[in-house]
Amino acid sequence: MTRIVIIGGGPGGYEAALVAAQLGADVTVVERDGPGGACVLTDCVPSKTLIATSTRMAVMSESAGLGLRFSGGPDGIVGGLEADMATVNKRVKDLARAQSFDVAERLAYEEVKIVRGGARLVEPHVVAVGERRIRADIILLATGATPRVLPGAEPDGERILNWRQLYDLPELPEELIVVGSGVTGAELAGAYLSLGSKVTLVSSRDRILPTEDADAASVLQEVFLRRGMNVMSRSRAAGVERSGNGVIVTLEDGSKVEGTHCLMTVGMVPNTQGIGLEEIGVRCDARGFVEVDKVSRTTVPHIYASGDCTGVLMLASVAGMQGRIAMWHALGEAVQPLKLGWVSSNIFTDPEVASVGVTQHMVDSGDVNARTVMLPLFTNARAKMQGFEDGFVKLFCRPSTGIVLGGVIVAPRASELILGVSIAVQQHLTVDQVAHTFAVYPSLSGSITEASRRLMSEHAY
Repeated sequence: MTRIVIIGGGPGGYEAALVAAQLGADVTVVERDGPGGACVLTDCVPSKTLIATSTRMAVMSESAGLGLRFSGGPDGIVGGLEADMATVNKRVKDLARAQSFDVAERLAYEEVKIVRGGARLVEPHVVAVGERRIRADIILLATGATPRVLPGAEPDGERILNWRQLYDLPELPEELIVVGSGVTGAELAGAYLSLGSKVTLVSSRDRILPTEDADAASVLQEVFLRRGMNVMSRSRAAGVERSGNGVIVTLEDGSKVEGTHCLMTVGMVPNTQGIGLEEIGVRCDARGFVEVDKVSRTTVPHIYASGDCTGVLMLASVAGMQGRIAMWHALGEAVQPLKLGWVSSNIFTDPEVASVGVTQHMVDSGDVNARTVMLPLFTNARAKMQGFEDGFVKLFCRPSTGIVLGGVIVAPRASELILGVSIAVQQHLTVDQVAHTFAVYPSLSGSITEASRRLMSEHAY
């Protein structure tokens, strides 16, 4: 029986463990924090739970435009609506623990052994956990990553925070400064704004979400500004310090921003140091990420890696797929290499931003020849009924064949809507085929088929 040791119990680890166990391997997962890893316990699950609450609050706060009136509020608008952060944070942590328990139950059902503790490679085929030594034929590294610390802005867990420390706050931050306008910064800045914090978002770039679709980022930034967020573009933080019951963020130009709390969202550092990788020949890049090929192999033939420690799209879905691919390959199953062009991603802001396949930048730069159509969400009948005004559906297709190459959706629950576009991309469907697919009327998904009809017009290709 093949002995497999997986270091890390997040999606890149536990998904791999399930595949390996079902293929008859003897599987051990070593995890420091608990089944599900940081994704379940401190990162993805908690943040999306918090965001679900904030989105519900935003809907309630803006419901007067739909004709709803709440007693006790000025001018019929929601009065006295506020976030009980003790209850919110308890729910966040309870759900994270429950999800971790579900992962543990599933692993136990598949007879996967779980060892609690930190792991280190002491020989090519030996993993050490404390004084214990576990021999392995195959090793999978799924060690994840840790929030990057900006020198001069070290989190203290009270006023200066990383996102893993938010859920221990006893009350809602009154004036929250978010440093970093990438995905995590935008998601949490929007969430706390909806929950009632006064939010300042410090962005070192021209706009928020600098690596995402520019049209999508523009829509989201307009929404943030309209809701009262202070977005400081082209402003790089140099340091953060405590000041009484608040914080002062100093920018590189010398100006200062004051608030009650500061949330640092300035990237991730892979958990690859001090675990014996260099000693046994596993190569990492200059930033410390493990180098892997399309089937998750490292530079050592029997050692694989998956998830955030590889730096290959830091998404739970990608981590899980990398882990599954690694086990299929290691155990001799037929396997298709990871194709990043098929990966769909979502930013859980309000509205959400989902994308898959070809990007607008690739089209604009001439790297990809594609036709494009973008339909504003406010033209959609269902969106009008529900009071959704911000967003759009954008599709890309090949000029000659009409094959769908990708798309971007900015809308409530865009994470659900993008599946149809993902299927079209992966299955090489044409816009004709999508256009001839029935969509419910009225529905937000109807904008996908409408965009396809626009692209299949007689002048499209």
